Amino acid sequence: MKKILLFSLLITSLYSDAKVYMGVGAGYMNETFSDTASTTNTAEMGKLKIGYGVREAYAIEFSFDYLKNDANVFSTTGKDSDKFGMNVELVKAFDWDIFINPYFKAGFGAGYFDINHAEASSLNYGSFNLGLGFFVPVNEHLDIEVGYDYKYVSYEKLTDSNGNILVDVDSHLNGAYVGLNVRF
Repeated sequence: MKKILLFSLLITSLYSDAKVYMGVGAGYMNETFSDTASTTNTAEMGKLKIGYGVREAYAIEFSFDYLKNDANVFSTTGKDSDKFGMNVELVKAFDWDIFINPYFKAGFGAGYFDINHAEASSLNYGSFNLGLGFFVPVNEHLDIEVGYDYKYVSYEKLTDSNGNILVDVDSHLNGAYVGLNVRF
């Protein structure tokens, strides 16, 4: 009975201060592929997110990413298209009574992009995400976010009609961004 009461009090305290927030961010990313040519892609990225939590404690975020793609890893003619993805991340922030609130986060994601190849017109990918950064509170409802994201990206294998693997790569994506969050 004591455990149920304690758990109920913890849940109540978590939800009493939590708020829904939305944010946008923009920055640059550098992606290094594991193929033999050591292909890299450095380009712009954008992020739209919605979350629920406390700026100084815990939150869960759902984000939609846009990654400009200047690499040609999977396409036989032209470039691979820009990437679109969705991520789910748990955020742990700290209130150290200083001007900023540092945080770290971890989660996973998935996405897709189009390619120009005889065997497939699009590919999917999954990612494991880690990040860190800080919030700069402007007021109770607005904050500026500066962050760094690392993603280990695993791409769908590109195979021919006989099942032979044509392309099997993964990548390491590093991104830095600045964003603005509005809390309700």
